[in-house]
Amino acid sequence: MCDRAIVRVEKLKQYFHSEGSFAFRPKYIKAVDDVSFSVYAGETLGLVGESGCGKSTLGRSIMGLYSPTAGQIFFKDQNINKLNRRQLKNVRKKMQFIFQDPSASLNPRKTVAQILYEPLHIHQVGSKKEGLKKIAELLDYVGLSSYHLSRYPHEMSGGQKQRVGIARALVLNPSLVVCDEAVSALDVSIQAQIVNLLESLQKTFKLTYLFISHNLSVIHHISDRVGVMYLGKLVEIGSHSDVYKNTLHPYTMALISAIPVVDPSQRKERIILRGDVPSPANPPAGCRFHTRCPQVDSICLQVEPPLVQKKPGHMVACHFA
Repeated sequence: MCDRAIVRVEKLKQYFHSEGSFAFRPKYIKAVDDVSFSVYAGETLGLVGESGCGKSTLGRSIMGLYSPTAGQIFFKDQNINKLNRRQLKNVRKKMQFIFQDPSASLNPRKTVAQILYEPLHIHQVGSKKEGLKKIAELLDYVGLSSYHLSRYPHEMSGGQKQRVGIARALVLNPSLVVCDEAVSALDVSIQAQIVNLLESLQKTFKLTYLFISHNLSVIHHISDRVGVMYLGKLVEIGSHSDVYKNTLHPYTMALISAIPVVDPSQRKERIILRGDVPSPANPPAGCRFHTRCPQVDSICLQVEPPLVQKKPGHMVACHFA
């Protein structure tokens, strides 16, 4: 990992129109609300939080799949919000996505060879002979063989399909790969294989990962730095050791307390959060976590805490951190 930011997100907001809202009084789902952070070249930044907190929306916004409501996204100091379609197409060669569900992300009417060659064809990279040679080499890297080139997705297991998805993401030699719950749809034993594969590929191809997951055990294993999201906000971000060993935000503490302990003879105290996550269409005033926080005080109900640095590289949004 180096100190150069490959991605910079500045005050990003991603709102969606709510169903049933009126034109004169529109309602918005505030999926991502004023989020800023950087991803550095060569690192794995893990993004964690409960379902519906805005993790996947943030990843898709970085990829340009959504047009941001407000804020800026820079890829290698290039503002992707201001690019036209042709320029964005060129940038996307260096930014690739691994989807959560391999069965839904692969075209069922195409063979593995056709699926993997399609990005090369769209971006007009090399000849077909060169492309097929590269595809065969990539299959070997991801643990498949040339036998699978003629297979259709329905003829493969979930783990094999996700390996095809990984190969498709790598075929254009990207710098950044956004992994959106890349192992959550797989069996636990296969999850470990895919996580180890991603780590091996990162070293081989010098990749940078934004790894999105709700599984803190997976994030703990693969990440160099960890960001924690709650209700569209980034509430804590820091190095792997800072977030897991020197936790500052009460929400992060509750998440980490829920990680299963391997040794059944060991016990640790669980922090049980009361109540439900508020609606992103109508988030509470002040700190968004105050409705469930065990440390809540009067200031939390009125003033939203900014994301501030408590020590070099470790930032948190909490009045009492």
